[in-house]
Amino acid sequence: MPRVCHFTGRKTISGRRILYRGKPKYQGGIGLNISGISKRKFKPNLQRVRAMVDGVPQRIRVSTKAIKQGLVVKPLKRKYGYTRQQKLAAAAK
Repeated sequence: MPRVCHFTGRKTISGRRILYRGKPKYQGGIGLNISGISKRKFKPNLQRVRAMVDGVPQRIRVSTKAIKQGLVVKPLKRKYGYTRQQKLAAAAK
Protein backbone atom coordinates (compact mmCIF):
# COMPACT_ATOMS: atom_id res chain seq x y z
CA MET A 1 0.00 0.00 0.00
CA PRO A 2 1.56 3.33 -0.99
CA ARG A 3 2.19 6.10 1.50
CA VAL A 4 -0.48 8.40 0.01
CA CYS A 5 -3.52 10.05 1.60
CA HIS A 6 -6.77 8.70 0.20
CA PHE A 7 -8.51 12.11 0.16
CA THR A 8 -5.87 14.83 -0.24
CA GLY A 9 -3.23 12.87 -2.18
CA ARG A 10 -0.41 13.94 0.16
CA LYS A 11 2.67 11.79 -0.25
CA THR A 12 6.39 11.68 0.52
CA ILE A 13 8.33 14.53 -1.06
CA SER A 14 12.07 15.10 -1.18
CA GLY A 15 14.10 18.09 -0.12
CA ARG A 16 17.57 19.13 1.03
CA ARG A 17 19.32 19.44 4.34
CA ILE A 18 21.92 22.22 4.32
CA LEU A 19 24.75 22.28 6.89
CA TYR A 20 26.44 25.56 7.68
CA ARG A 21 29.86 26.19 9.23
CA GLY A 22 31.35 29.39 10.59
CA LYS A 23 30.33 32.40 12.58
CA PRO A 24 27.68 34.84 11.29
CA LYS A 25 28.80 38.32 10.26
CA TYR A 26 26.57 40.01 12.83
CA GLN A 27 28.47 38.10 15.52
CA GLY A 28 31.84 39.25 14.23
CA GLY A 29 32.70 36.37 11.91
CA ILE A 30 33.32 36.27 8.17
CA GLY A 31 29.91 34.70 7.42
CA LEU A 32 28.31 31.31 7.22
CA ASN A 33 29.62 28.86 4.64
CA ILE A 34 27.71 25.88 3.29
CA SER A 35 29.68 22.77 4.22
CA GLY A 36 27.28 20.08 3.06
CA ILE A 37 24.02 19.43 1.25
CA SER A 38 22.27 16.10 1.63
CA LYS A 39 18.90 14.77 0.45
CA ARG A 40 16.09 14.16 2.90
CA LYS A 41 12.43 13.15 2.85
CA PHE A 42 9.33 14.89 4.16
CA LYS A 43 6.73 12.26 5.06
CA PRO A 44 3.05 13.07 5.66
CA ASN A 45 1.41 12.20 8.96
CA LEU A 46 -0.78 9.33 7.78
CA GLN A 47 -3.14 7.34 9.97
CA ARG A 48 -4.96 4.09 9.23
CA VAL A 49 -8.66 4.61 9.96
CA ARG A 50 -11.94 2.88 9.25
CA ALA A 51 -13.99 5.17 7.05
CA MET A 52 -17.02 5.00 4.82
CA VAL A 53 -15.95 4.77 1.17
CA ASP A 54 -18.85 4.48 -1.31
CA GLY A 55 -21.17 3.40 1.52
CA VAL A 56 -18.88 0.57 2.68
CA PRO A 57 -16.61 0.73 5.74
CA GLN A 58 -12.96 0.25 4.74
CA ARG A 59 -9.51 0.71 6.26
CA ILE A 60 -7.72 3.52 4.45
CA ARG A 61 -4.67 5.70 4.97
CA VAL A 62 -5.62 9.30 5.65
CA SER A 63 -3.55 12.36 6.54
CA THR A 64 -4.31 14.08 9.82
CA LYS A 65 -5.11 17.26 7.90
CA ALA A 66 -7.94 15.42 6.11
CA ILE A 67 -9.26 14.17 9.46
CA LYS A 68 -9.20 17.70 10.91
CA GLN A 69 -10.96 19.10 7.83
CA GLY A 70 -13.79 16.60 8.30
CA LEU A 71 -13.25 14.73 5.02
CA VAL A 72 -13.35 11.38 6.83
CA VAL A 73 -16.80 9.94 7.62
CA LYS A 74 -16.50 7.18 10.17
CA PRO A 75 -19.00 4.29 10.32
CA LEU A 76 -21.26 3.65 13.30
CA LYS A 77 -19.61 1.55 16.01
CA ARG A 78 -22.88 -0.10 17.08
CA LYS A 79 -25.86 -0.99 14.96
CA TYR A 80 -28.60 0.03 17.39
CA GLY A 81 -30.32 2.16 14.76
CA TYR A 82 -30.21 -0.60 12.17
CA THR A 83 -31.71 -3.25 14.46
CA ARG A 84 -34.52 -0.92 15.51
CA GLN A 85 -35.40 -0.32 11.87
CA GLN A 86 -35.36 -4.06 11.25
CA LYS A 87 -37.70 -4.69 14.20
CA LEU A 88 -40.13 -2.03 12.98
CA ALA A 89 -40.05 -3.51 9.49
CA ALA A 90 -40.69 -7.02 10.87
CA ALA A 91 -43.61 -5.76 13.02
CA ALA A 92 -45.18 -4.05 10.02
CA LYS A 93 -45.35 -7.33 8.08
